[in-house]
Amino acid sequence: MAKNTNRRFFLAGIIQGSILTPDIHPQDYRERIRSVLRDAFPDVEVYCPIENHPESLTYRDDYAIKVFFEHVQMAGESEALIAFLPEASMGTAVEMWVAHEGAVPVVTISPMKENWTVRFLSDVILPDMDAFEEYVHSGALQRLIENRPESEG
Repeated sequence: MAKNTNRRFFLAGIIQGSILTPDIHPQDYRERIRSVLRDAFPDVEVYCPIENHPESLTYRDDYAIKVFFEHVQMAGESEALIAFLPEASMGTAVEMWVAHEGAVPVVTISPMKENWTVRFLSDVILPDMDAFEEYVHSGALQRLIENRPESEG
């Protein structure tokens, strides 16, 4: 069977984190990650939760629950999950868990290399965006995806 060259990535990362007000962290990291992925995989599809749901903090609970669980499911069905964690994010942790359980490679960009969620759910931990860019352009992400175990589903 020929390998699919069209890659589907889930872009996980801190949105609200521990902010106690209805505000979000800066999201400029998403475009840089998307750009790096596009350079390496010209036909890449990158799903970005905040891009598809920019008003999510104002959603009614019934709709927010639906969106949350759809995102979690998508994370587990992607070809790879890229997580940006300059600090803890409970939503990203859940997405990482589901991806890990589904044998989806998890590449985490984070200085929190001692955090158990980061350590135990990531296939690769990179300290910053420059290291991520180097990792992807070296072909290492491609190799990680190609060498992942086939799911039994």
